[in-house]
Amino acid sequence: MFSRILIANRGEIALRIIRTCKRMGVETVVVYSQADKDAVYLRMADRAICIGPPPAKQSYLVVNNIIAAAEIADVEAIHPGYGFLSENAHFAEVCRSCKIAFIGPPTKAIEQMGDKISAKKIAQKAGVPTVPGSEGAVENEEAALAWAEKIGYPVLFKASAGGGGRGMRIAHNPMSLRSNYMQARTEAEAAFGNGTLYLEKFIESMRHVEVQILGDEHGHVLHLGERDCTVQRRNQKLIEETPCPVIDKRTRYDIQMAAVRLMKAAGYFSAGTVEFIYDIKDRKFYFMEVNTRLQVEHPVTEMVTGLDLVEEQLRVASGEALRWRQKDIDNRLKDGGHSIECRINAEDPKRGFAPSPGKLALYCPPAGSGIRMDSHIYSGYTVPPYYDSMLGKLIVHGRDRQEAIRRMRNALDELVLEGVATTIPLYREIFEHAAFVSGRYDTNFTSSELGL
Repeated sequence: MFSRILIANRGEIALRIIRTCKRMGVETVVVYSQADKDAVYLRMADRAICIGPPPAKQSYLVVNNIIAAAEIADVEAIHPGYGFLSENAHFAEVCRSCKIAFIGPPTKAIEQMGDKISAKKIAQKAGVPTVPGSEGAVENEEAALAWAEKIGYPVLFKASAGGGGRGMRIAHNPMSLRSNYMQARTEAEAAFGNGTLYLEKFIESMRHVEVQILGDEHGHVLHLGERDCTVQRRNQKLIEETPCPVIDKRTRYDIQMAAVRLMKAAGYFSAGTVEFIYDIKDRKFYFMEVNTRLQVEHPVTEMVTGLDLVEEQLRVASGEALRWRQKDIDNRLKDGGHSIECRINAEDPKRGFAPSPGKLALYCPPAGSGIRMDSHIYSGYTVPPYYDSMLGKLIVHGRDRQEAIRRMRNALDELVLEGVATTIPLYREIFEHAAFVSGRYDTNFTSSELGL
């Protein structure tokens, strides 16, 4: 096991990694921008090194600064957290070329799975169902029109290098296809520096289901169950839960095994997530993409399995084989109950989810049986305007979904955050909504039921 690692991230995930490392006896070094000089996790780490001014492009995204900090602190490994450089193949390769272990998957897997066209081809070779669509990139409008005619409208443009819903546009006819092609391409180029698009059949009523994967460098790959991430706003996840409340036992098994096959085919190790679309009408699932990192929603998986995914990442990166077999995980999942997570953001739902930076006048987290709050904030903390608006994650666990929903309602009522606008009132509304409580909804839930 490593004796000292560097955490190349900030906020809630930095603190979450530190806590696991402390339990394991691993020293931690955190990097921070000038905007995060008062962050509480700087006090908990063994060392903190400033790497630049507030903008991420001048600090958290500067590879040379992070590597310099790692060399100054003489660390053996770097954990990238999520966001920032966590899925950057170049960064992973630089770490390894500097003889610093990258706590994540192999560079080749990041490259292959980071490109959605490449990932889709690997999925097809592994026998994983994929959504009907173009064979590779669509280079121009005419090619897109030809593919749309072949697979039928509506169709969906997706950015090959994309994520978070950017570079995605739906076309219902040739006219909207022409206008959306350039919009999607421009957005993808601006967001990812890569305007490559591909086309897929758009499934109008679907669930978003993903499978948590854990692999090691010795060829073992396990699934840790599936999560449902269907409650979204503009393709941004709001609520995650496990297990998925609508798929049957056979579909659950098939989707989990499909994820394992895909990751084995990719030579994957460390934690990762295979994301799928579940067509509610036809009761079929299709591969969507792979996230080659720890996910924001990983705590719900931890709640039902009892595993610490950061610990497992550290063990794999240090060369250890997985300590578990699939039947061990299956037994844990069988009696694991139900877990739900809400992302608590400094955003104002009444103003189109506009960011709400500023000083927190008061913060009182909820507590009690089956309640977990992962956050880095405190009363008097100033939410900076430079980064993602997530303040923390509220996670609950219950014997079943009904108990988990009750605990989430109580936890949301107990959670106090004053001084900035947050998404807490929205979640209170969602957890009282009949469609959510029934579990019968699709990815259009926030727009069709809440008007967002």
